[in-house]
Amino acid sequence: MRELTVGRRWFLRGAVCLWVIAGLGGAEVWAQGAPPATVYVIRHAEKLTDGRIDLSEKGFERARVLPLLFLPVAGSGRVALARPEVLIATHQSPKSNRPVQTIEPLAAALKLPIQHDVMNEDYALLAQDLLSGKYAGKVVLVSWHHGKIPALVEALGAKAPYTPWPDEQFDRIWRLDWREGRVVLTDLPHGLLPGDSK
Repeated sequence: MRELTVGRRWFLRGAVCLWVIAGLGGAEVWAQGAPPATVYVIRHAEKLTDGRIDLSEKGFERARVLPLLFLPVAGSGRVALARPEVLIATHQSPKSNRPVQTIEPLAAALKLPIQHDVMNEDYALLAQDLLSGKYAGKVVLVSWHHGKIPALVEALGAKAPYTPWPDEQFDRIWRLDWREGRVVLTDLPHGLLPGDSK
């Protein structure tokens, strides 16, 4: 049988979903694979205020020490979070490359590539991809823009602990764990730089 084109496959997938939804009286049913073990969601680090797309000096410092969340220095007393196996950041826009810059030192420390092909406003597509089974059992870290983070975690099935994400908050990490078919969100501090929240 001739291989289906990408467009034709997506059309058929959509048609099947609509057929299932219609057959169940409008209830939304989405076939999903096994979820990741854990998804960490962070906002990019501190930004410049002059319109440039880069991190500020403090932002680059936060990016530099971010690996300590997962690879703490021996004797520091810090308990390591589970190491990410996949790194994802928002695609660069004319206004920002900060999500990628924030996790570049982490990518270097873990020797992992950064996937950055999804635009900020397409967070729902990212959530669908994360829940597709492609990352089943893996630990994933997502670096995103704060305006869409609450909607992203809700698209993953969690309840955002607060919304909107505060404009001046750069030092939190939301951890999503899938347990017995449910997703549990924990709001954690970075605790990496002086003045970080507790």
